[in-house]
Amino acid sequence: MKILGIETSCDETAASVIEIDEKNSLITPLSNVISSQIKLHAKWGGVVPNLAAREHLKNILPVIENSLRDAKISKDGIDLIAVTNGPGLIPALLVGTNTAKTLSFAWKKPLLGIHHIEGHIYANFINKNYNEIEFPILCLVVSGGHTQLVLMKKHLQYEIIGETQDDAVGEAFDKVARILGLSYPGGPEIAKQALNYKPKTTRLDSRKQPLVDARRADQKLTFPRPMLRSANFNFSFSGLKTAVLYFVKKNSQLATEEQFIKQVAYEFQQAAVEVLVTKTIAAAKKYQPKTVVLAGGVSANVELQTQLAKAISENLTATQFSFPELSFQLDNATMIATAAFFRQKNISKKDDLLSSWKDMSTAANTDLSKK
Repeated sequence: MKILGIETSCDETAASVIEIDEKNSLITPLSNVISSQIKLHAKWGGVVPNLAAREHLKNILPVIENSLRDAKISKDGIDLIAVTNGPGLIPALLVGTNTAKTLSFAWKKPLLGIHHIEGHIYANFINKNYNEIEFPILCLVVSGGHTQLVLMKKHLQYEIIGETQDDAVGEAFDKVARILGLSYPGGPEIAKQALNYKPKTTRLDSRKQPLVDARRADQKLTFPRPMLRSANFNFSFSGLKTAVLYFVKKNSQLATEEQFIKQVAYEFQQAAVEVLVTKTIAAAKKYQPKTVVLAGGVSANVELQTQLAKAISENLTATQFSFPELSFQLDNATMIATAAFFRQKNISKKDDLLSSWKDMSTAANTDLSKK
């Protein structure tokens, strides 16, 4: 079986073809084409929806054509079309869904709408023996729009057991990057600055406040860990973001100092990661999953990967840990096609495979933000 995936939920125009070998339980990407808009939106410090939609319109057909060419396949070899139908930027989503509907009608291929976060979760099944990933699965979903702990007892069955009460962690990373004057996208820049943080033992001019050095016990900088010890598995990152803002404003005379920026980035990242890891381990101890997975754009954060892997090995010795390959951690169409395979495999009626003229909000799509 071969599936064409299309993804336009934000600022990446993506198309992919996957091949499923059910005999060996293997999902193999034949192509994974992504056209990024980072340079376009960088000057605005974030994604502008109508600009994103305009770029999607320019890029969508060439991206699909390149994906088919890379996969060495024609439209006749496609068995199913899958497209992200939410959540995301409405103008951007419309480009992908309307293109997918048109291709479905013209090519006479079945069409399936896929929830964007479901795609991120199923990125963990790419290039792996998917039958060896054991249920129940606890998913830590971390992105610019979502921070959730999702329990999966079987395929397509989701229970949100914890979620952010305000900002998503990815949004907090981006906002802190902006506070520090770092470039867009902010998450990778924060990680880069934190990685390069090294202690500075000398003090600045006495007319300025001494540069706080987190590696010295008498001058430790510590940002809050919101809801770290709460009696539930929910998150909050608004207060952490605000604490960074007030600290930087209070020390505005240091705001251009490289060491200051690196240290604030480091301490912010440590605070955010500690909350994510602590909550995930607490949830895992209660629900006893056989597998813990990372999903969403922030899954690319190496510090989060490292600390969560360490915490699982120390506290959950019988639990597997997985995160997607680097190529599939950020927005891509391979994950959408992969999720579509499991959805079409498990749906109860053939009618749930959408035709291009049917409503994209059919029950074949699961809204993880509401369930």
